Amino acid sequence: MATPLIVGLAVAATAYAGKYSIQAWSAFKARPATARMRKFYEGGFQPTMTRREAALILGVRESTPVEKVKEAHRRVMVANHPDAGGSHYLASKINEAKDMMLRKTKGSGSAF
Repeated sequence: MATPLIVGLAVAATAYAGKYSIQAWSAFKARPATARMRKFYEGGFQPTMTRREAALILGVRESTPVEKVKEAHRRVMVANHPDAGGSHYLASKINEAKDMMLRKTKGSGSAF
């Protein structure tokens, strides 16, 4: 006698759990889309590059360690390399930003 009652309660609990799961999934899908990738620097370039601008171009902080600067440079160069359809001008600015962050240059060493 008790077995059908327990089975009925288990079925009802499963149905309620399924209902709320579907509602939660619908709310999850309806949320506003957020940027899944980090945004890169979108501004125009200054006549002489500063450490601040170099950090913005590479997407790092001004106090970032050398290894992180090299990783960021590689990531940005892969996205903007001239052999992959990127701009030579942007590639030179990205390289200049890396040199500035690694303290290899003082002023504008850009070829353009």
